Amino acid sequence: MEKECKKSLFVSIVGRPNVGKSSLLNMLVGEKISIVSPKPQTTRNKIIGILTKENTQIVFTDTPGMLRPKNKLGNYMLGEINNSFSGAEAIIHVVEAGKNVHSDDVKFIEKFKKIGVPVILAINKIDTLKQKSDIIKNIKEYSELMDYESIVPVSAITSDGYFELLCEILKLAKPSVFFYDEDDITDQTQRTIAAEIIREKMLYLLDQELPHGVAIFIEKFQFRSDNEVDISALIQCERSNHKAIIIGHRGQMIKKIGTLSRQELEEMMSCKVNLKLWVKVKENWRNSDAVLRDMGYMLEKN
Repeated sequence: MEKECKKSLFVSIVGRPNVGKSSLLNMLVGEKISIVSPKPQTTRNKIIGILTKENTQIVFTDTPGMLRPKNKLGNYMLGEINNSFSGAEAIIHVVEAGKNVHSDDVKFIEKFKKIGVPVILAINKIDTLKQKSDIIKNIKEYSELMDYESIVPVSAITSDGYFELLCEILKLAKPSVFFYDEDDITDQTQRTIAAEIIREKMLYLLDQELPHGVAIFIEKFQFRSDNEVDISALIQCERSNHKAIIIGHRGQMIKKIGTLSRQELEEMMSCKVNLKLWVKVKENWRNSDAVLRDMGYMLEKN
């Protein structure tokens, strides 16, 4: 009887870098569980987001954007994209409003057709359009390439189209037990979220490619009895000059990174956070199996 009353659905969110997949996931779940930044390839691994509404549970998987690997970390990220299709019962294909169809989106569509599960097209960032008629053009172009289950214009920033998109997703849920507790919103630990928040602040504060060459290791995460938590994090970068930039003149940059990270962590955990950061150089860590394993990335063997 319990299985007959409940429904569930596993949904993969896929698309090119910087189209707003993580922002869309945060909007759908109603909480920030995936970091966002203006830079592409912010997401490095699969992020699980869980939404439970009455008798229905939707399990979302946010994935890295389609990329061309330049190192072992890139290979892992590409593997995360391919693995996200396994077990997916539906897919949300995210594209950017007002942009022409990209060759990577055509590749995604080819994969969708082979998998044979329902695919919803989410045309994101409609808030950035000067002419709303561009959406009509997008709908026409993508409809000619694939028979989508539905097409929903949406803005993950303003939440326009949220209810329309959610309704289309809920329609696809099937009778099932719940796979997570009803109050769960993600499978990530607080340590993982803390590391990602620190990396997010670096993506905003540092220029160009430098933030993509850093890794965050939480060395200490310990709650006190007086509603405080002590967090120590190691920022690992690839070059000595990168370390100097991260620390900044008289330590101003790392202080700014720490302040913004601490403020968000305190808001998230509703307690005082004592955050300590330091920087270490590890050349070419993105090609190091040992480092990537320490970060929890399981590399595919050739």
